[in-house]
Amino acid sequence: VIPTRSIVQTLAAVAVHDPSIRFDDDVVAMTRAAGATRYAAVTVASREALTTVGPCDVGDILGLVDGDIVVVGNDVSSVTRDILTRMLAIGGELVTLVLGAEAGTDLSEDLPEWLAERYPLTDVVVYDGGQPLWPIIMGVE
Repeated sequence: VIPTRSIVQTLAAVAVHDPSIRFDDDVVAMTRAAGATRYAAVTVASREALTTVGPCDVGDILGLVDGDIVVVGNDVSSVTRDILTRMLAIGGELVTLVLGAEAGTDLSEDLPEWLAERYPLTDVVVYDGGQPLWPIIMGVE
């Protein structure tokens, strides 16, 4: 069992899985890959609340990094870009985007183009996750 807190960490672990090496070495490599992946997500507030970055109302867009709310906004695309800018400020070679059921072209097409223009040395991988409630889940390695 590889400990992960997000689907993007699981994807990172699976990406380095090598059945040809010793089991213990494979588990260590997979665990390291998962642990080296920072994760983030965007969702819509379902109730009023006081977050660590201030109050939010029903319908506000919440941006989370490593499980903590770091952005409260009103647009999924701008909150997503804000989060990625913060995460990539400390580096990253690979961005993984897992698109939710409600993801539009602003996330599926415009966001990868924006990343390619702004961070040309960073690879971007996009998956159609189809998850409800979370328009996008992101990982940075």
